[in-house]
Amino acid sequence: MHSLFNPPAAGPGEHWPAWRLRLNTIIFSADTRLGSLYDWVLILLIVTSVGVVMLDSVRPVRAQWGGTLHAIEWTLTLLFTAEYGLRLLTVKRPLAYSVTFFGVIDLLSLLPTWLSLIFAGTQVLAVIRVLRVLRVFRLLQVSQFAGEAEALAAALVASASRLIVFLGTVLTIVVIMGSVMYLVEGKEAGFDSIPRGIYWAIVTLTTVGYGDIAPASAFGQSIAAAIMVLGYAIIAVPTGIVSVEIAREGQRSAARRTTQGAENPGQQTCVRCGLADHQPAARYCCRCAEPLAERPPT
Repeated sequence: MHSLFNPPAAGPGEHWPAWRLRLNTIIFSADTRLGSLYDWVLILLIVTSVGVVMLDSVRPVRAQWGGTLHAIEWTLTLLFTAEYGLRLLTVKRPLAYSVTFFGVIDLLSLLPTWLSLIFAGTQVLAVIRVLRVLRVFRLLQVSQFAGEAEALAAALVASASRLIVFLGTVLTIVVIMGSVMYLVEGKEAGFDSIPRGIYWAIVTLTTVGYGDIAPASAFGQSIAAAIMVLGYAIIAVPTGIVSVEIAREGQRSAARRTTQGAENPGQQTCVRCGLADHQPAARYCCRCAEPLAERPPT
């Protein structure tokens, strides 16, 4: 089964050169020795590139090592450009691959450095390459987490309405309290507008507390103290909402697996990802390829 991580290679009847099929396997298949090595080397180069961009932003380091860092960055950019070309060369439909999530990320990770030839300073945006490290999930057999990811997504969807109500309540509180602080403190304390007061209310309610604006009067400080205490209570609300839905989704998933097992006693449930919808003769999970338990003789 093909995915975004493994674009389809040419079929036997299309007579692709052996080297092209071999490169396709190495680049897009992490389940081979060379493919795994290729991915780990690529991730190492990506992390190195991001580190170089970060170091180049430190003025003392740039003053002493700027030339070396510049040379390393361009060397890595040329390697990534060649690697992107190989990806397009070894897939069956290059255009289709180029508009996938990783295809777009691969391209965007190259553009900042090349654009720096025209627009100075854009090379710092090359840190977007860190998104390419997401390919490490292939090496860690991310398919075993597919069931958990689906459960989390379902829990977020189920709790969306309550989260929206919660956010609406929070916005109402900060608008009211920001307006009150504008009235109580005024521009002498930095509350020169209602939006400025709302900004302070958000910073205070979330317990961030930048300290760039602070009430000066005793009444204003009392209001601030009440908002700070309220902030601790509010922070726990969305966590509780999502946690409850995750627990409920786990119960629903367990109930579905039990029901499917009762209705289809011949089907096996994968111990890795929890998928129960397998063909009677299946020996491996169709989602994560985990070997299924041997059925007792009937």
